[in-house]
Amino acid sequence: MVENLNINEIWADLLKKLEIQIGTDLCDMWLKPMKIISFDGGIIKIELPNEVWLKTVKDRYESSLIQTLSETITAPFLIEYILSSKQEETSDRIIENLIKSDAPKQMSSAKSSFINRLNTLFTFEGFIEGPSNRFAYKASEAVVKKLGERVNNPFVIFSSPGLGKTHLLHAIGNQILKDNPAAKVLYMSGEGFVSDYVESIQKKTSDSFRKKYRSLDCLLMDDIQFVVGKEGSSQEFFYTFNSLFDNKKQIVLTSDQPPSQLALDERLSSRLLSGIVAEIKKPDLETRIAILRQKRDSNNFDIGDDVLAFIAEGVQTSIRELEGCLFRLSTYCSINGIMATVSIAKDILSDIINIDHDKTSVTIDHIKKIVCKHYKISMEDLNSKKKNSSIALPRQVAMYLSTEMTSLSLPEIGREFNRDHSTVIHAREKIKEDIEQNPFFVPVINQLITDIKAVGNS
Repeated sequence: MVENLNINEIWADLLKKLEIQIGTDLCDMWLKPMKIISFDGGIIKIELPNEVWLKTVKDRYESSLIQTLSETITAPFLIEYILSSKQEETSDRIIENLIKSDAPKQMSSAKSSFINRLNTLFTFEGFIEGPSNRFAYKASEAVVKKLGERVNNPFVIFSSPGLGKTHLLHAIGNQILKDNPAAKVLYMSGEGFVSDYVESIQKKTSDSFRKKYRSLDCLLMDDIQFVVGKEGSSQEFFYTFNSLFDNKKQIVLTSDQPPSQLALDERLSSRLLSGIVAEIKKPDLETRIAILRQKRDSNNFDIGDDVLAFIAEGVQTSIRELEGCLFRLSTYCSINGIMATVSIAKDILSDIINIDHDKTSVTIDHIKKIVCKHYKISMEDLNSKKKNSSIALPRQVAMYLSTEMTSLSLPEIGREFNRDHSTVIHAREKIKEDIEQNPFFVPVINQLITDIKAVGNS
């Protein structure tokens, strides 16, 4: 009987597999806090902390949960989500069937279909394109249109962790299946490939292992660097790569560094460098804000643009960290029944977003007074809507200095000048450009900074 399976062992194995698929950080944040209650009568009962957790798990990880569980549990099953008794809900539990109707029929279909490990939430439509990732994004779209053709094969995306490589891998796979549902597409992490290979040796199933990978129409492998240096796995991957490549099957790989810097076999290295290699760089501020807006809107979070701008300013290196901050803040506010503000965000995210306390002694009022004195204009003119150059330049300088010398967010700075945050961004970039191109402008800015610090410390 299925009920005789040790559900705790199944759950522990599930979490290990999901760590490989979605990453340790996200698994620790969203899946490990869930508690397995029971498995009886084909129903798995799982307790979640609150409704925010329930919505997040359903929206982002439901497909991965059912797919991974179905690899172990062969009989039809349902999942019953139960909210923690600590929640003050009028109803003790919210039940959602992962299988929407006729469970035996749909589970049978799921078992007979090829398990592609794709996260259906990661699509091209859901990917925010910006200057930092545009080439990788466009090249990913081109791969789908010309699947397996030499011009796009192999395709390698590299970047620092958390910048969207995995999203593009899944987007490619999901679009391929949308265009051709019969295509055999597999997403696999480099670590997962190594584990698969080791297991095939232990269980003496090397033939089925090779058939699984070499019969694909498209192989999507994340973090190829985990295969590097492991002699047996690396060699097996090389032969798999050759088989797919020679049969004009698509290969898409990601790495945390360029192929030329990986300690790859020379033969494989030359193959990778013969295809398309695209880098994803750190996103600029506008792209980071756009990403947060999309996540907020898709999850119906009640968080204002000023808070999003604060998070985007404070987290500059990782999209994954950006999303983590947004979800953490939303969960905190939901649990406590409060509205998200910049002040609350500063407190809750203080371990991630470090505020330079040396800046707190400088106020925008200080900056405005010094700038007005230098350019011989009135405070009224500086705060006005006037756009003539004699007013516009000092205003831009004051905005730029405010971004450099205070810990205020862009929206907060904008409000001090009766403008929005986009105007502050424009002013900051304009003055930065002037500083780079005009050496005579540098002493002016330096003197203003010295004068402002003197006022701030007085």
